[in-house]
Amino acid sequence: MSSEDLKPHPRKSNRPMLSVTVRIPVDVIEAMKTIAPQRGLTGYQTLLKSYVKEGLRRDEAQLAVTHDRLIEALKRHGVTPEVIEQAAQEARTA
Repeated sequence: MSSEDLKPHPRKSNRPMLSVTVRIPVDVIEAMKTIAPQRGLTGYQTLLKSYVKEGLRRDEAQLAVTHDRLIEALKRHGVTPEVIEQAAQEARTA
């Protein structure tokens, strides 16, 4: 994944949704119920989704940086752009 692969995600209405069940301690839910309105959110579930999205975006960005650093290191070691692209295509289809 390169930084070019990090595109804004489509709006909720354009994406299929899946319900999941997650067991979360009651005290954590109560804390989220308190925090949600302070962040301008309608409820704790919205806050929870916000936390998941924030973590996902952070991890995607970190992965992109790692990917970009790997590409630069391979270039410094004399690996040709063609070989790098071929390896990237193989990794995507694996």
